[in-house]
Amino acid sequence: MTPIITAFANSPDRGRGLARDTRVRWALEEVGQPYDVRLLSFAEMKAPAHLALNPFGQIPTWEEDGLALFESGGIILRIAETHEGLLPSSEAGRSRAIMWMFAAVNTVEPPIVDRTMVFLFEREEPWFEARLEGVEAQCRRRLEQLSAWLGEKDWLEDGFTVGDLMMISVLQRLGSSGMVEAFPNLAAYVARGEARPAYQAAFAAQLAVFEAAQDT
Repeated sequence: MTPIITAFANSPDRGRGLARDTRVRWALEEVGQPYDVRLLSFAEMKAPAHLALNPFGQIPTWEEDGLALFESGGIILRIAETHEGLLPSSEAGRSRAIMWMFAAVNTVEPPIVDRTMVFLFEREEPWFEARLEGVEAQCRRRLEQLSAWLGEKDWLEDGFTVGDLMMISVLQRLGSSGMVEAFPNLAAYVARGEARPAYQAAFAAQLAVFEAAQDT
């Protein structure tokens, strides 16, 4: 059975590849696994049929051979564990790659998401400037730590892994803020990930969905 993932029918990020289905698309492209996409409106994401797959009413989800998963990290780990190309062959290498996946979503991403939420929902509040300063300081601290680890290496470990895929996806959420660019090795790291043919294919696929939605 060809796996089926869900994605926004009209993504709120306007095709920039920040919706988390792009991470899953990227993983599938890296391992050469064809997939189908079920596009959902915001209303359909909250309907019973989708809630049966993801009780939180979010995307992406993944279905294959009777197994349904939600959460991009869980889906990508499944892909990495059942296909070659995203996890090292050694047990230690596999464990470290998975560790970096968790570091991306549990340590690096939370302050980045907080920053986005402050911009979206607190811009008119009297505490906006102080709140923004605080969350940006947290982002910079994580970027400093990550930059120190990466150093002059191309990837977080000996070669590209699922940990890099997830970490780069997280760093992309800082967009045009200039925060990643303040660390040249991190900016180059993100650029290396985005230059991979699998990423290019995944980005193009999700962008095509957004562009088609604008034509309707």
